[in-house]
Amino acid sequence: MLETSARLLRLLSLLQTRREWSGAELAERLGVSARTVRRDVDKLRGLDYPISVGMGRAGGYRLGAGARLPPLLLDDDEAVAVAVGLRTATGSGVAGVGETALRALVKLEQVLPDRLWRRIEALQVSTVEAPGAPSVDAGELTAVATACRDRQRLRFDYRSHDGQETPRVTEPHQLVTWGRRWYLVAWDLERQDWRTFRVDRMRTRVPTGPRFAPRDMPDAAAFVASGVARAWPYQATVRLAVPADSEVARRTTTYGRIEPVDDRTCLLHFGADTLHSLAFLLGALEVDFEVVHPPELADQLVRAAERFLNAAGRTGGLGDEDSRGPGRGSPDPAPGR
Repeated sequence: MLETSARLLRLLSLLQTRREWSGAELAERLGVSARTVRRDVDKLRGLDYPISVGMGRAGGYRLGAGARLPPLLLDDDEAVAVAVGLRTATGSGVAGVGETALRALVKLEQVLPDRLWRRIEALQVSTVEAPGAPSVDAGELTAVATACRDRQRLRFDYRSHDGQETPRVTEPHQLVTWGRRWYLVAWDLERQDWRTFRVDRMRTRVPTGPRFAPRDMPDAAAFVASGVARAWPYQATVRLAVPADSEVARRTTTYGRIEPVDDRTCLLHFGADTLHSLAFLLGALEVDFEVVHPPELADQLVRAAERFLNAAGRTGGLGDEDSRGPGRGSPDPAPGR
């Protein structure tokens, strides 16, 4: 009896992790026969779990939505991830979610063992509400995420930066968070190309469209970063002293778009709201670079460098020998040192 109960819980957990399972897959995971799987499914259905069974050879088992929420079975890693996510959601900028996330977190805290809470405390994330940050409607975000998960066409009205609304029909593939904003990466059926959409500017239409086969999509994070970079009023291009396929270059895709040049260098195209912001972003790079465009950016870097030298107490200027660091313009050290 205990073995059967444990197997039923394991079966319920599996049904919650994927949209649909074949009988053969469940039998292999549980280490039982397909006939036993059918009997166990019947037992769960007798307990009012809404499990549907597809017809034919390709049919499978699916846990649907019922009149009430079934108990969610989480492993240790999933429970930690949910708790950290709930803590972060209290300051996520999603309208109406903060208080709800806090209530859910209190319920989770009552049942989690101490060993898991120690892991959660180690991953503590503090969030501060940024003034003026765009708020995403929780219902809209859920509708978009569901369409991505179920691979269903999504129709919505999209408001551009100038306030104009246009209807869009898309195949939604992935949601990406960038800064304080949520973006959808989707295939635009009218334009026959990949597009990014800010979720706070979307107004979804129901019902959603038919299911679609997923396409080979670009790297979602890099695609959003490139799109956001092009929208800034100040654009820049710098040559990085690393190849495009290096780890350092891949990390800079959070700034903008990487363009290969040769086996030793690549170009970084990025944007910001001011020249000062462009220089600030370049200051965080971990690699040598050369300004290609615009020339005013080079002047901005010189001004920034002078401020840093002054802050370090080296007021001689960039051309002064005394302002150079150790090993720059100074005599060679004595042999053996």
